[in-house]
Amino acid sequence: MEVIHLSYPFQATKIDLRPKVMALGFFDGVHRGHQAVIKTALAAGQAAGLPVAVMTFDKYPGIVFQKVDAADFTYLSTLERKIELMAGLGVDYLYVVDFTSQVGHLTPQDFVDQFLVGLGVHVAVAGFDYTYGPKTIADMAHLPAYAKDRFEIIEVPQQQLLAHKISSSAIRDALASGQVETANHLLGYVYQTSGIVVHGEARGRTLGYPTANIRTTHGERLPGVGIYTTEILVQGRWYPSMTSIGRNVTFGADHPLTVECNIFDFDQDIYGETVKLRWHHYLRGEVKFTGAAGLVAQLQKDAQQSRAFLAAPKG
Repeated sequence: MEVIHLSYPFQATKIDLRPKVMALGFFDGVHRGHQAVIKTALAAGQAAGLPVAVMTFDKYPGIVFQKVDAADFTYLSTLERKIELMAGLGVDYLYVVDFTSQVGHLTPQDFVDQFLVGLGVHVAVAGFDYTYGPKTIADMAHLPAYAKDRFEIIEVPQQQLLAHKISSSAIRDALASGQVETANHLLGYVYQTSGIVVHGEARGRTLGYPTANIRTTHGERLPGVGIYTTEILVQGRWYPSMTSIGRNVTFGADHPLTVECNIFDFDQDIYGETVKLRWHHYLRGEVKFTGAAGLVAQLQKDAQQSRAFLAAPKG
């Protein structure tokens, strides 16, 4: 898959006018609903013998319009992760548009003329709720009028799974409340984050449960506070693990939020390593124990439950 970064106004060298199918959306998380849009585009591309591209933005548009604070907004998929997920779906091209105020204030007609017709779109594929300007004048219902028969339009209906609307907002809500299995169900894969192993207080080692303290990638959304069954990718290999997101309340108040991963059957120095975490299962909330002995007993149970969960057949 070729990744093409576009800044507006476009550089002529980055414009490929050959006919193509284009899937449209922000695609945060590349969840099952997004996958339905992309698979529809892939099917259309195969039927027409055309390459398939996806257009996304480098940042959440709400940041530019000051609807959310850039410092507080976190993504289900960073751009690096989004690229990885798109490549796995078999997309030929990924257009990453630098979303600026100038782009955001284009009229719907200008957006269609320059970002669709101007990029050689032969078939445009988008979800039912896709917008390219103010919702009242730039929704899917208005797109045919702006298209002027210059390209075909395929609208993908709302996707649901077991009465759950599949949306990035629903997945964020599930993660915030620790419901990682619900989030994974809506995503269609196990939610993943990344980070770098840094030095911590080394308290876990004295308890018999050494942890890798992980500084999470900036802008990446974490699940809510709690203890989770996880897997961790270290130096190209996935290891079973359990991970705490919390403030170490047993050992005092006002601790900063940390991500600490106990890797099963593992004893290596990995400080400075870039790692990835898969979030499989919520075990429990963070509990303040009266002493280290109670915490250790609970950690033993957490480890047993995590090993059992990861060993169980998935179907």
